[in-house]
Amino acid sequence: DVQAAINAASNQLPADLPSPPTYRKANPNDRPILILALTSDAVPLSEVYNQANELIVPAISQVSGVSEVDIGGGAKTAVRVQVDPAALAAMGLSIDNVRAVLQGENKDEPKGEIDGNRISFTINTNDQLFSADQYKNLIIGEKNGVPIPLSAVGRAIDSTQDTLQAGWFNSKRAVVILVRKQADANVIETVDHIKSILPQLQRWLPPAIHLQIQSDRTLTIRASIADVQACLAISVALVVLVCFLFLRRVSTTFIACITVPLALAGTFAMMYLLKFSLDNISLMALTISVGFVVDDAIVVIENIVRHLEQGLTPFEATLRGSRQIGFTVISISLSLVAVFIPLLLMGGLIGRLFHEFAVTLSMAILVSAVVSLTLTPMLCSRLLQEEKREQHRGWFYRATEKAFSGMLAIYSGSLRWVLRHSFLMLLATGGTICLTVWLYTIIPKGFFPQQDTGLIIGITEAAQDISFDAMSAKQKQVAKVVESDPAVASVTSVLGSNGGASINTGRMFIVLKPRSERNVTATRVVARIRSKTARLVGIGVYLQAAQDITVGGRATMGQYIYSLVSLSQEDLDKYVPKLMAALKKSPKLKDLTTDEEQNGLQSNVVVDRAKAAQLGIQPQQVDSALYSAFGQREVSVVYTQRDQFYVVLEASPEYLADPTALNKIYISGTNGLEVPLSTIAHVESTNTPTAINHQGEFPAVTFSFNLDPGTSLSQATQIIENAAQSVQLPDTIQGSFQGTAQVFQQSLSSEPLLILMAIIAVYIVLGILYESYIHPITILSTLPSAGLGALLALLICHVELSIVSIIGIILLIGIVKKNAIMMVDFALEAEREQNLSPADAIYQACIVRFRPIVMTTMAALFGAIPLAMGMGEGSEVRQPLGVAIIGGLIVSQLLTLFTTPIIYLYMDRLRTRRLEPEPMAEPHLV
Repeated sequence: DVQAAINAASNQLPADLPSPPTYRKANPNDRPILILALTSDAVPLSEVYNQANELIVPAISQVSGVSEVDIGGGAKTAVRVQVDPAALAAMGLSIDNVRAVLQGENKDEPKGEIDGNRISFTINTNDQLFSADQYKNLIIGEKNGVPIPLSAVGRAIDSTQDTLQAGWFNSKRAVVILVRKQADANVIETVDHIKSILPQLQRWLPPAIHLQIQSDRTLTIRASIADVQACLAISVALVVLVCFLFLRRVSTTFIACITVPLALAGTFAMMYLLKFSLDNISLMALTISVGFVVDDAIVVIENIVRHLEQGLTPFEATLRGSRQIGFTVISISLSLVAVFIPLLLMGGLIGRLFHEFAVTLSMAILVSAVVSLTLTPMLCSRLLQEEKREQHRGWFYRATEKAFSGMLAIYSGSLRWVLRHSFLMLLATGGTICLTVWLYTIIPKGFFPQQDTGLIIGITEAAQDISFDAMSAKQKQVAKVVESDPAVASVTSVLGSNGGASINTGRMFIVLKPRSERNVTATRVVARIRSKTARLVGIGVYLQAAQDITVGGRATMGQYIYSLVSLSQEDLDKYVPKLMAALKKSPKLKDLTTDEEQNGLQSNVVVDRAKAAQLGIQPQQVDSALYSAFGQREVSVVYTQRDQFYVVLEASPEYLADPTALNKIYISGTNGLEVPLSTIAHVESTNTPTAINHQGEFPAVTFSFNLDPGTSLSQATQIIENAAQSVQLPDTIQGSFQGTAQVFQQSLSSEPLLILMAIIAVYIVLGILYESYIHPITILSTLPSAGLGALLALLICHVELSIVSIIGIILLIGIVKKNAIMMVDFALEAEREQNLSPADAIYQACIVRFRPIVMTTMAALFGAIPLAMGMGEGSEVRQPLGVAIIGGLIVSQLLTLFTTPIIYLYMDRLRTRRLEPEPMAEPHLV
């Protein structure tokens, strides 16, 4: 479609374009995976660029996984022909005469071949001029029969095609190479491949040119993966410790913990078959799974050990215990997997982002369930021994048994009181729900945790009428300030762009020292540098910490954007300043700016058409003369064996720096008369837009902004919406967030739905398993307390409610309900087999299941501790998950041990009301 549109518009494009327009797919927000810098103290920058363009770029482009390789900071070699319009006029020539000569004297057209009886020859001529020296003596005309060489009216120099580009690496002029990967490529494999060829490329370069890596995106990725692996190891160790603390036997601890490596190994095998990559998301899933894949084994082992302590043989205890608990394990595992069904089916960015997370966790859970129902009972029957009660009475056993007995006694007494005052606990359950909803409305919300990737992206902007030389000086001034920060390792700075960036804007890539060498985060470094650059006069500096996950295809000066779209440009011009003034009142918004560029200076040449016609001059001739003099006009192409470059025509440098030089341009009139432009035109200086932006084919203005440290995205969006209302935007202007802010707003509406769908999925699975509408409600009554704990923990730890936190809450839906499942299963069995009343059955279930409930909760809690600690590279992403899970587990553990029995009794009373409407009985407590 894009190519068809280009073809349709080709007739409207200038006929003398150097090359036809092309297009490529690109995401300007996609940060490079590798930034290289080529510097030299001896070789001209144009030659450095040529080496980069002809050697480095083709070699890297051929690496598997590389999407595009861009060059900045320089331009290709070119022959620049600079002529003096006044000298040309004195010779009776115009600048367009020079253009015609250059186009005719430098040609490369087919000449044919000679094909004899035995030998054939190709024909070639010296029609190409390859260096500036060959252009100096070109005859561009004659006066009084005397030939006029080009050197008489100007000069030819070996230079660059575009002089409005520059780059620096740590204050040294440099050519900068930006490497981006394909969307489906493995970043580490791609970078490793590129690095493997860099030594060979350096050997091919001239010795005076140095090739250096300025930024390597994989350094933080590798460090982050290493830290996640450490978290995984710590989680495994903590879970083993919890198992040993509660089981107090090496054999039982071994049986329980063997589940962890087997579950992980099985998960790795499935990930390999599904072609999943081992990244931060999947490793985070594996880490958090360690805490609850062992739960199934703990439940099975504890029940077998309980029967063993009652005097059964290991084989009998294993058979009876595993049969008794098998349905419970299946219920826990399937309902936990059901939590991820909405996430697996969810589209959009959230669905794509966490698809592998959900699949990885689901596989770990299912493998764990299979192991717990097969291998665990077999090991119990073989490794556990029938032991007498007087054995195992060491100090450790006595101390832990006393502690557990004390805990159980406290819980038993509290439970008696709760069962006698059941209505109070029902009110507490209702209060928990209300408090959870209230906390959800007030907690600061964000889209994705702010990462510290070790890279800061900077964009500089000066006045719209600034010259390139002045902008270069200010860019170097900013780079000097940035380099002085103690956390900065290197700075790469670029002006100009192949993408057509304005002269008044520049880009900076600021690489920070490793986290071990700095004691501040990237966000704090941004704030520190911002305070210094704010004192610079005449240039604005907009900084943002680079993120691995970005949304939107626009390259803006801030991480978040808000757009105004209107049918009328005049309405935008009227209300944009009002909205900007309102937004600047808030200190929570930083680097606030717009892409509106209305203050460019323009020299408007007003042609007197009547005078021009009398002198035989057409407006097209005026345009052509001005383009040849001031437009870096590419008039001819030089073809070499390796590449091609242009011949660029322009006026002498002294004419390019002063608008009054327009009056010194001459145009050929009737009979070859050279007419000064001032004779047929006058020049007016005006302000003009340097860019007019559109969105969906309508005029648009985009506000970009960053957040002050401590400000959430939800607070920022509310500030902007309030400001838009305060300025009373008319109906002809529509405002909307774009990119990350837009996806964040969409997620605000989808997150509650995602949680609701997870609850519904669990309810359906539990309903099928229990063949009941009532019992699943009892089990799901544990969820409000988990949500309350998660939100409280996030508030206390000053962590935003982000997508990662929501995933943690969804995980809690699966984790905390296992407490209720163990209680309800035992109570139902006690009612059926022992003919106990519901009150007696649920009381006995709570007492008997107290230890496995505490064990499984502690295992899951300790497994999440390494994530919540927030240490190491990439911990910003992992921490919200750990904090939410730990908070939810603690509060739910404290509340559900008391609320679940009450809900069970009320639900049972509701179920039996039609058959036996009697008041709820109190348990016969012994």
